[in-house]
Amino acid sequence: MNVMSAKPAQMPNKRVMLVEDSAVVRGMIRGWLETMDGIEVVAAADNGQVALNKVAMARPDVIILDIEMPVMDGLTALPGLLRAAPGVKVLVASTLSRRNAQVTLKAMNLGAADYLAKPSFAKDGVDARAVFREELIGKVSGLVGLNLISPLSGNAKGAQQKTPAKPVVPKTSPHQRWGTIPAPESDFSLRKVSRITPRVLAIGSSTGGPAALSKVMTELKGRLDHLPVLVTQHMPPTFTALLGESLCRLSGLDGGEATDGEEILPGRIYVAPGGFHMRVQAQGAGFVVALEDGAPINHCKPAVDPMFESVAKAYGGSALALVLTGMGTDGAAGATKIADAGGSVFAQDEKSSIVWGMPGAAMAAGACVEAIALDKIALRVSNILMSKGQ
Repeated sequence: MNVMSAKPAQMPNKRVMLVEDSAVVRGMIRGWLETMDGIEVVAAADNGQVALNKVAMARPDVIILDIEMPVMDGLTALPGLLRAAPGVKVLVASTLSRRNAQVTLKAMNLGAADYLAKPSFAKDGVDARAVFREELIGKVSGLVGLNLISPLSGNAKGAQQKTPAKPVVPKTSPHQRWGTIPAPESDFSLRKVSRITPRVLAIGSSTGGPAALSKVMTELKGRLDHLPVLVTQHMPPTFTALLGESLCRLSGLDGGEATDGEEILPGRIYVAPGGFHMRVQAQGAGFVVALEDGAPINHCKPAVDPMFESVAKAYGGSALALVLTGMGTDGAAGATKIADAGGSVFAQDEKSSIVWGMPGAAMAAGACVEAIALDKIALRVSNILMSKGQ
């Protein structure tokens, strides 16, 4: 009797729900998503109330949620959607107005995973539509863990993945832009914490970052008066300005979105502006912000790597860095530079991350002291600052 070899079980499709009041935009997004392997559009709604009525039966893994809709807007519907579909990841879509940026940041602090900058389809033309499509495919794929390519697998220092990620690529993938997420149980090579008093706190984040940053900065209020805080969050202009204002308010520190040539001083927050890389540059006996309008790095602008690399050069062993939740591998190379210079890098752990891409990549690169749960990060930072006499 011939015994046929068993075929590996096919993974079920990831389920997406569209909540968008424009039938044209809904149809366009549905068409893009249906060209992707591993994605199934299971429901659509033209306002928040209809979405609430459908979400429990639809059981989506991802909801693409428009902000401005009749009957019930996206922000109003968001808490109910999160309750009705535990574990769902919500991708908020909004145009780049200041008002919508404020609403979007509020949505992310309420539990939305990420945002999608939506162009004016009638005015912005083919190029803007192509960029939107690329961002949509990339972010949906990343949120559900589909397009996990492996740039780290051959060069990760000390990382031995027990379950290597299998590449899954959309049929019409414009770019394979996100990196492998290493298994959280991997054997990582860890560094020792620096013995030198921290003189700067540098933070990199992306998907899920605004909520994580808000939590960390709130819990560190009153502890950061003696050093500057540098932040690079993957966000466009307007969003970064509002994020800077919010982090200053939550932390009680001065500052906000950074400006070119601004002196870097203790007790201030410097947020990299959307569309510019932010570096630390020596000037006299101190340091200033240097903004660079160059090409994207790791497909991002601002990117974390240039900030971390400049922090390593400027502060050496007195640098303290955090790599928070985010898609992709940005920050891993810069984190390695900080660690090699004697500084300390901590990563957010997999369980508390929306996407364990950036922190996982930094861990896989062998750059980190340890991975920590989000609700323990502020305490760890506080303990380091206190032990070093801050």
